[in-house]
Amino acid sequence: MDVIFEKAFAVSYHELDSRGNLRLLTILNYMQDIAGAHAAVLGVSVADLRPNGLTWVLSRIHLSVDRYPRAEDTVVVRTWPATRQGLFTCREFELFDAHGTGVARATTSWALLNIATRRPVRLEEHLPPYPLVPRRALEDDFSSLPGFPEPATAEMDFRVLRDNLDINHHVNNTVFAGWALEAVPDGIAAGALAELEIAFRAEALYGEAIVSRCAVMDDGEVPCCLHQIVNSRDNRELARLRTRWRR
Repeated sequence: MDVIFEKAFAVSYHELDSRGNLRLLTILNYMQDIAGAHAAVLGVSVADLRPNGLTWVLSRIHLSVDRYPRAEDTVVVRTWPATRQGLFTCREFELFDAHGTGVARATTSWALLNIATRRPVRLEEHLPPYPLVPRRALEDDFSSLPGFPEPATAEMDFRVLRDNLDINHHVNNTVFAGWALEAVPDGIAAGALAELEIAFRAEALYGEAIVSRCAVMDDGEVPCCLHQIVNSRDNRELARLRTRWRR
């Protein structure tokens, strides 16, 4: 059983942004892809869990990017589960180029969800044992992100499309990041996103109307923004985010 799991991704042209860099959302997709592949090796994939009425949901993401790969680069992603306690397990990620130089790292927190009740359940009561590597790629205790300040610097409206849904029939985690980044003012978005933190708080479902709010907290050399994703019908908070940028 592989304790640290590794997979190489060849960067394709369709994965690049307007500046020729690998899209941030594609990095998140790489992470999601390898997490699922490793879970299958450990015997705790979504396919393994569904017969028992369970599935994985992502609770938190903290991603730090040092450099964005470009076309025809190879990105090697390594992942491992670091902690498993109570309702949450932390899974770590390190991303390297073909020469072994680090380009990004992330820590994530996952919960095991009862599909019928839509509530988390205790891991030890529902998962088989598997090995952990007690090393964090990023040190984060996942304390609460700040509440959203009023007024917003910018807002954008979205509608949940079929293409936004994942195997759990709710909006995929990468879509929340995309909604948040679209609301960032042009002057800040012209830089490079250095750090992304997401706290997922509720599901978004097909057809719902969504508002993405951005508040610029620091417009200096290292701009910082707070973000909030809400259901526009009842103003229910779906996610909080914090981003930091390089000029």
